Amino acid sequence: MKKVGVILSGCGYLDGAEIHEAVLTLLALDEAGAEAVCMAPDIPQRKVVNHITGEDVKESRNVLIESARIARGKIVDIATVKGADLDALTLPGGYGAALNLSDFAVAGPGMAVNEDVARVVREVHEAGKPIGAICISPAVISKLIAGVKLTIGNDADTAGALEKMGSKHENCAVNSIVVDGEQKVVSTPAYMLGPWVKDVASGIRECVKEVLARA
Repeated sequence: MKKVGVILSGCGYLDGAEIHEAVLTLLALDEAGAEAVCMAPDIPQRKVVNHITGEDVKESRNVLIESARIARGKIVDIATVKGADLDALTLPGGYGAALNLSDFAVAGPGMAVNEDVARVVREVHEAGKPIGAICISPAVISKLIAGVKLTIGNDADTAGALEKMGSKHENCAVNSIVVDGEQKVVSTPAYMLGPWVKDVASGIRECVKEVLARA
């Protein structure tokens, strides 16, 4: 059974992992007979958002603890994970990827990536294992893998920011994927395009299928 890391960034698309994308990733892995290894950094969220109003609230939440909601408690601190433990890696989206896994939402192309997230991504990539990046999480991959080909859909500003980091962006429909065969990176736009669950499900399913085929 292939072991595939799933890096989560909290719980809720405005300040953590996009729940639909995370669950669809877990479903696709389970249906394919792979073992999902959920992980997240044990750090405070950069901010907390009321998902009814969209407004920031004065609360403090922990990324690992919030991510455990999606993983039903079966989750590990990414600091304890090594690339050698995995056959592949996936990163669901949600603004948590740009707020907690990195500071892309604040710093743009000058972003920094959480130290342990960066380490695991690099260990997996340097071992020649595939990586799947969903929604906005390709921004994290752009910072860590030089010259990688990927997609966030068709948003010109975000695509431009990724290209400033040296990536090669390709526009992509929500039900499709972009594959960098040499770098073994597969990406799909998901809720960067939406509009709803059935739409993003097809692209995520294809992304996971392609990642597993290369594992």
